[in-house]
Order: sequence, then structure tokens, then C-alpha cells
Amino acid sequence: MSREPEAPAAMPTLEDVARAAGVSRATVSRVVNGIRNVDPAIQQAVRDAVAATGYTPNRAARALVTRRAETIALVVSGAGDASEAGQNAFASGVFADPFFGRVAAGVVGYLRPRSMHPVLMFAETPEARDQVVGYLRQGSADGALIVSTHADDPLPGMIAAAGLPAVLFARPAGAVPISYVDLAHREGAELAAAHLVARGCRRPVTIAGPQDITAGEQRLTGFRETMARHGHPDVPVAEGGFTLHSGAEAMGRLLDEHPDLDAVFAANDLMAQGACLVLREHGRRVPDDVAVVGFDDSSVAVACRPPLTTVRQPVERMAAEMARLLQERIEHPDRPVTSIVFEPELVVRESA
Repeated sequence: MSREPEAPAAMPTLEDVARAAGVSRATVSRVVNGIRNVDPAIQQAVRDAVAATGYTPNRAARALVTRRAETIALVVSGAGDASEAGQNAFASGVFADPFFGRVAAGVVGYLRPRSMHPVLMFAETPEARDQVVGYLRQGSADGALIVSTHADDPLPGMIAAAGLPAVLFARPAGAVPISYVDLAHREGAELAAAHLVARGCRRPVTIAGPQDITAGEQRLTGFRETMARHGHPDVPVAEGGFTLHSGAEAMGRLLDEHPDLDAVFAANDLMAQGACLVLREHGRRVPDDVAVVGFDDSSVAVACRPPLTTVRQPVERMAAEMARLLQERIEHPDRPVTSIVFEPELVVRESA
């Protein structure tokens, strides 16, 4: 005999959770919707009941109560060509850079347990920036986490002027009333310089990041000032673009102009990796002939041969803190803007 197909199990309801927790439906609703005036012990009982019953809140219904989208815009903003090819190139560059992957990992790691979800947006043209502001104004996202790739980016100022909740990764170049997280970049470069001096390096050079970006400028300043304090008043510089290719090109120029160099500080790990490739092609051993120090402590640092000595920037922790600050701003709009600056750390491996 054929068996009748079983009816699908009914989805757990608020009433099911209330019965399991021994509280009222209204109490369950307050806990699920994040309303804070509930005793902590009761909150825990409701959470345990939610886990036991498998209840999943209806996001649309919850949004009617909280008036929140439970969505955060993760915006990568910068300068780009307005053509389709230019916009595609901008997006491809973002996905190819391990830095942005680390930012996304930190943001998702913070938001996911809190039932919040990121939406990735690019803002490389004036039209795209207007779209981001409009998206936030319409309430499609509760706020924005902004990663800006150039100093003159107008987007942070546009969002701040509109009174929209936002937090920036890296200090804004101008006086923009927006919260941010950042690293003490100058101090990180000082660690790199001091390490090379301690190794006995006498002819250092540096591959700097773009000087229209605050991090690039501060890393160069910190390195050169520390070297000057140790008797190296004029360290040769070649500017790169934070990419492997630009680091390789800069290293080639420095070798042509200063063939007796014995140390390289690159302003990020990708450029340091490019430098190592070119040094190897020229028969220079790392670190025996030339010591190399990078910056970021990304996955590139471990994959490089030899593994890079580098300055650690805890990007995942910084991104999670950025998301936490945004959540606070959303829940308490009247709180003043703030900043959190992380300390760098030297990670010694085989390249120096």
C-alpha cells in the first residue's frame, strides 16, 4: 500500500516560544525585537526557548516594530572611471585586494550573530555616491560602513551632512563629523624602521603607498623620520599603488638608482611581495643581501617567499569595531561621534 505523504511540520510561532519559556507572548516579542526593558534572566529564558523550538522571526513583521531594515550598507568608495569598463575595473580591484576581504570578514563576523546583514555597494562615481545616499535615506539600510580609497572622497561628508548613521574605516582627511576606526600608521612604520636599524642595515629604501591617502602618507613619514633619527637623513622613495605590480615596478626603479641598497620597507604586503619577486630576479637574496619589511600582516605575508616580516594591522578586529560603533549610532543617534585607533605590532618572520 502506498503511504500518504506527511504534511510539512508547522513553523514554530511566538506562542510556542512563550509556552516553552513560561512567559507571555508580548514578552517574547519584546526580546525578539531587541527592546531592552526586559529582565536579563527572562531574556535568556526566551533565547533558550527560541533555540529549543527553532523559531525564526519574521523579518518583515519585525521591521514594522523596530522600524529598521536590519541591513547595513558596506560601501567601498573611491575615484573611478564613469564608463562601464572603468566601474568593472574598480570592482575587480576591490575583490583582488586581500584588505577588503578582511574588512568584509570582520563586518560579517560581528553582524551575523546579531541577525544583521551587510549589502555591498560601490561608490566610485558621483552617480553611485548619490545612489548610496538615496538608499540610506529611503531606509533600505540602517546605516553605512564606509571604506574609502582616496583622501578627497566626498561620500563621508555627504552622509554626515544628511544626518545618516555611518562609520568610516580610516581617519577622514578633512573635518568631517563622522566616527571612525584607524591604525596608528606612523608608529607602525617606526617599528619597521627600528627593526631594520637593529639588523644593521645601512642603505635603506622605501616603497611608499599613494601619498593622497592618509595611511600612505603617514607610513612614509614615520619611516623616514625614524631613519633620520638613526643617521639616515635622505631615504630614497619610490611610490607604488598598494598593488603587487606597482611594488615590483617601484623595486625595479630603486634597484636601478640605488644598486647597493640593503633594506626595503614597503607600505603594504602586496608591494613587499612584488619587491621580493624583483629582488630574486636580480639575484639578490632575501634577507641575506636585502632585508624586506611589509605592512598589514595579510595572508600575502605568509604566502610570500620568504615569509614577510611585517607590521600587523588587525583589520578584522577593526572592521568588527566599526560595525559595533555603527550599531551604537543606530540605537543611540544622539551620541557624539567618536574614534578608535588601534596599535600596530611588528611580526618578525624570515624576510628581515
